[in-house]
Amino acid sequence: MAIRVCVFDAYGTLFDVAAAARMAADEPGRDALKAVWTGLAENWRRKQLEYSWLRAVTGDYVPFWEVTKDGLDWAMEAAGLDDPELRERMLALYWELAAYREVPVMLAQLKAAGQQTAILSNGSKDMLDGAVDSARIGEYLDAVLSVEDVGVFKPDARVYDMVGTRFGCARDEVLFVSSNGWDAASASSYGFRTVWVNRAGAPMDRLMANPAHVLADLTTIPELI
Repeated sequence: MAIRVCVFDAYGTLFDVAAAARMAADEPGRDALKAVWTGLAENWRRKQLEYSWLRAVTGDYVPFWEVTKDGLDWAMEAAGLDDPELRERMLALYWELAAYREVPVMLAQLKAAGQQTAILSNGSKDMLDGAVDSARIGEYLDAVLSVEDVGVFKPDARVYDMVGTRFGCARDEVLFVSSNGWDAASASSYGFRTVWVNRAGAPMDRLMANPAHVLADLTTIPELI
């Protein structure tokens, strides 16, 4: 069947999750962060994901913003940084994450071709609205879907169900794009056609299914449609 909607994960897929730590490290007087920001950013993202998985398993849902703050607190402690002002600065920057440079053009091409587009994310609605507005990509999106509406994080099937509910499409009419291998695998198992955006060149995850496509970035997504 033809693709009716192209759905994107948000963090790490459209938006650069390392940008908050990187931007803070570039500010004057941030020498301590500058020395460790890459490792801090990696740990922040890793713990953010791990905490969301654990909460999905146990049913202890909290808004993604709480998971984001908890992940940062762990990462800062691991880096030996005890700086409340720096913590607040990085959290503020997380609301203004930069989109990867190919994102606006890619989305514009999809819309010019008449394609429906959406975000499906663990992010809270207000977080996603802030990122979309900051990146100025709202005009290219038909929907921004947040797990807040179902109260559970990916990879629970109820999250993927939101796409069919919103667009009235069959599972194989969806192209789902994620930078997370586990997310792409889960969406493939669910029945979506999938793309794993493997920016880091990581090995394929050993999970229940493999993505249909593996790309280095989002540039060629319109060609797949």
